[in-house]
Amino acid sequence: MVDKDRVTPPLLLAGARLVLPGGVAEGESLLVEGGRVARVGAGVEAPPGAREVDLAGLTVYPGFVDVHIHGAVGVDTLEADTEDLLRVARYLAGEGVTAWLPTLVPAPVEDYCRAVGAVEELMRVQDEGPPCARALGVHYEGPFVNERQCGALRTAYFRDFRTGAELDDLPTVGAGGAAHMITLAPEVEGGVALVGELARRGWVVSVGHTRAGVETLERARAAGARHMTHFLNAMAPLHHREPGPIGWGLLQDDVTVDLIADGVHSDPLMLRLVLRCKSPARVSLISDAVAPAGLGDGEYRVWGETIAVESGRTRNERGSIAGSVISMRDAVGTALALGLDETEVARIASLNPARLLGADAACGSIETGKRADLAALDAGGRVRLTLVGGRVAYDSRQ
Repeated sequence: MVDKDRVTPPLLLAGARLVLPGGVAEGESLLVEGGRVARVGAGVEAPPGAREVDLAGLTVYPGFVDVHIHGAVGVDTLEADTEDLLRVARYLAGEGVTAWLPTLVPAPVEDYCRAVGAVEELMRVQDEGPPCARALGVHYEGPFVNERQCGALRTAYFRDFRTGAELDDLPTVGAGGAAHMITLAPEVEGGVALVGELARRGWVVSVGHTRAGVETLERARAAGARHMTHFLNAMAPLHHREPGPIGWGLLQDDVTVDLIADGVHSDPLMLRLVLRCKSPARVSLISDAVAPAGLGDGEYRVWGETIAVESGRTRNERGSIAGSVISMRDAVGTALALGLDETEVARIASLNPARLLGADAACGSIETGKRADLAALDAGGRVRLTLVGGRVAYDSRQ
């Protein structure tokens, strides 16, 4: 039975610049029907009963997809209940994000169970209420990572891999089609075998928090690891006699990477280097945002310690960077400032992360038949309108 309260009339977006896979279309129209992109182009007319929205002066991107985010607006995904996660999802919609992967740091098993239960419930209810950014699954950052590259993660909960039974401590989301991603260091005991087992189970396996050498990385790639988490950060530095994960990652055409483009984690010159070597076809943007994101400067309790935020930079009690306080909208602005064109930015902020999760058939680009997950930005980079499944999730145009 169709829920009449959720049936929305066709929507015609007119007059905007549309960032399409093949380039930017100036002043064309986009028709949304049944929550999906029905037609795109010049001369598209509104069918009877359609609502027309004038977006002149705005640029419409495919909605951004954030595969690595620990929280925002005071909510930590590890401690959140379903209502907390919905609050994050509503905030993200205001930042142009239409899909996300709640990300968990190393923690006791009972914390994992509670957090994943909340994500599972979120995925069950997120389409029933007011539209917001949709959770696509869960991302475990650790616990199978290298203590020498711990970053802000809590080493007390790091572990090695010995038998498949240990994976029972990583609960999975029961919702149909949920994505499961994990960041691991293949050099930990049993690490390469772990890669193979997770790949066999359909997980997205990403290398991070690592000091692995080239030989180990090659074995991990053969076992199924084809992505690298917050590339450049929390991994052994590039050295001319020990290329390590950075040198290796730059040269692998079948390995993709993601970047925190916040102006803090990596110098812009290094971001340009990665983009030059990998090309926008193999790079995704992430926020790696933590709970204080969206709250401004101050001191906050995160992961059992005090994290200070000052001028957009996080610092934990050990003096290390502890995640970011940006959104994908901010990362998009950085990418544009680096000289990427809008089509390339749409690829690294939307299509590539969707493809990483196997969701690109449904979202990640503005194409006929795909979900109408869209973000309209003004010339200053501010989000003015966000649609999730063709429904208005955020509108600041009034």
